[in-house]
Amino acid sequence: MGCTEDELEPMGHNSTPPGQVTGIEVENLPGKAKLSYTLPDDPDLLYVKAVYRLNSGVMREIKASYYTNTMTLDGFGDTNIHEVQVYAVNRSEVASEPVSVKVQPQENPIWSVRRSLVIADDFSGVNIKAENPSRESVAIEIMCKDSLGTWQTLESVESSLPKIEAACRGLDTLEYEFRFTVRDRFLNYTDTLYATVHPLFEQMLDKSQFKAYNLPGDASPEQPGWLEMDRMWNNIYDYTNHERWLIAMPSDVHAPQISTFDIGTPAKLSRLTLFDWGYDNAAGAGAGDRMFYTGEHMRRFEIWGTMTPSPDGSLDGWTLLATFENEKPSQLPYGQQSQEDFDTAVKGFDFVFPVSAEIPKVRYVRIRNLESWDGTTKFGIAEIDLYGDPR
Repeated sequence: MGCTEDELEPMGHNSTPPGQVTGIEVENLPGKAKLSYTLPDDPDLLYVKAVYRLNSGVMREIKASYYTNTMTLDGFGDTNIHEVQVYAVNRSEVASEPVSVKVQPQENPIWSVRRSLVIADDFSGVNIKAENPSRESVAIEIMCKDSLGTWQTLESVESSLPKIEAACRGLDTLEYEFRFTVRDRFLNYTDTLYATVHPLFEQMLDKSQFKAYNLPGDASPEQPGWLEMDRMWNNIYDYTNHERWLIAMPSDVHAPQISTFDIGTPAKLSRLTLFDWGYDNAAGAGAGDRMFYTGEHMRRFEIWGTMTPSPDGSLDGWTLLATFENEKPSQLPYGQQSQEDFDTAVKGFDFVFPVSAEIPKVRYVRIRNLESWDGTTKFGIAEIDLYGDPR
């Protein structure tokens, strides 16, 4: 009996349309157009809206409040001339007569990404690289023929990084026909790139054979007996502060720190997947439940390998297999992360070793940390998956 029914309705009841927007100027941008204009002198003005049709046939509407005199129109998939209707709208949702303006956006960024696509054989799959200088959010769709010759979408790689690198894995060492296309979130597509791919052999190495192999000069656990090195390969990926390998702060906080372990069987390494644990996320610090890209999470590090480690702990007889850098997708400042940053970290960071006949088989592996996200060389690892060819 105490309930009432609320109805959504305009903020006012002014049936008089506001004046038109005037002095519209157009700045054409890649896949977009920016409008600058003069607002009508009307105290009841609420916002300005622009209405136009996308290539898909969908009508798109962009609104800008009366606090600004600019708006950006997006979603254009070509460089044709498009007609846009611009309205002023008052607090009663009464619109002015439209003002028609023509825009001619520059080439959509998906095309520069498409032209830069480089496809290569990869371990158990295909490797994709592309340049995205505009840092627009794009998706590279990966399609492959199934056993019946029908094209199937395997994966869609979405990124706004200036340099995109990804891989589609889980394939046998057979010949595959692939095709690739780039799209944006408005379903504008490029033409298709076709490629034949021969995936390289790899398998996940048996972590039950891994064991610590401490050498003179190696980093030591922060609390011996609690953070043993085997926590890096105990197959516990769930978050807990106690399930990680964490080394002590060196006296020289910038001296590279090394951890050495035995993988049990000689193998030519192909890929390392690194899982960070993430700190408890303070309120307002960023997206997700944990904060990555901070503290002693590794940022730049080297992987060395050998069949016969030098007993003195030096790098004599060791081969530098790769130098890796962990990049934050959003490139937000330290202590901030986007949802894409969070999702990338939880999934695990894939680091691929160079495909080269000069890369030797190794049995002993060293992680040499050059810099963590906090600027020191103290580092911690929640879990690693190591792949290669032990045949």
